[in-house]
Amino acid sequence: MFCLLELSYTEAIKNNMKFKVPQTLAQIATLIDTDFIGDKNFTITGINEIHVVEEGDIVFVDHPKYYDKALNSAATTILINKKVLCPKGKSLLISDDPFRDFNKITQHFNPFIASKVSISESAVIGMNTIIQPNVFIGNNVKIGKNCIIHPNVTIYDNTVIGDYVTIHANTVLGADAFYYKNRPTGFDKLISGGRVVIKSNVDLGASCTIDKGVTGDTTIKEGTKIDNQVHVGHDTVIGKKCLIASQTGIAGCVVIEDEVTIWGQVGTNSGITIGKGAIILGQTGVTKSVVGGKSYFGTPISESREKLKELAEIKRFLKERKNQA
Repeated sequence: MFCLLELSYTEAIKNNMKFKVPQTLAQIATLIDTDFIGDKNFTITGINEIHVVEEGDIVFVDHPKYYDKALNSAATTILINKKVLCPKGKSLLISDDPFRDFNKITQHFNPFIASKVSISESAVIGMNTIIQPNVFIGNNVKIGKNCIIHPNVTIYDNTVIGDYVTIHANTVLGADAFYYKNRPTGFDKLISGGRVVIKSNVDLGASCTIDKGVTGDTTIKEGTKIDNQVHVGHDTVIGKKCLIASQTGIAGCVVIEDEVTIWGQVGTNSGITIGKGAIILGQTGVTKSVVGGKSYFGTPISESREKLKELAEIKRFLKERKNQA
């Protein structure tokens, strides 16, 4: 039977890819069968992607273009495919295939556990929360108080949901990140070990898909309202009090700051930032980061006033050409 209790939300949102027990450099090297550079007792506390690494983390890099970024990041252990000078205070794991070995670490410390029931015995569900029929709730899920989870919602393992959250039918929280390495034999998947974190007073419409982080969290912050059929990619962070309309596709590693409005059928590139208070008009392609407090339209994206002026000029030009013919 799942546990019904008052949820400690702060406790629930600890980083999922920190090891339960700190490991040594030698232990990790043995696990993935690699050489290492550094003190064999060097402490490793977790793994993370480059954009969310902290002291104690392992980060992997397998392309010379990104060596410097990884070596100079906050990560203190770098899983790399070349022997290089080890920065002071850090350690190296030398691998012929860092992508493969990063997956090994994820699988070892965060293995997939098959569910045998619709609502896991390890799930924690807050007081007065309503779970409608045919909802699936995975292992170690935390749901706060006074939530409504409508039929056929799927909530994957380790998802964290705050208080007063409404999730409509057929929405999926925590599917794997769309992250692959192209090899001669086919596409090799980077295993997702992160989570989805939905904070309090969030509404999610029907048939939305929110992918979990690769190692960190995909996060939707307090008071945000999301329409039907919206996709949110891995490791994206959506700020407080945002409004996102139907059929919007948000790529991975996007930062949407507070009080942003995104109208229907918008698509974004990965790794961009949408500034606080920005308004993105319908069917816009957000191809780059944009500052807050302005309205945007079109593909490629530009300020809506400028785009409308451009369209008016094109229309005037075509009309003049037609009259001259």
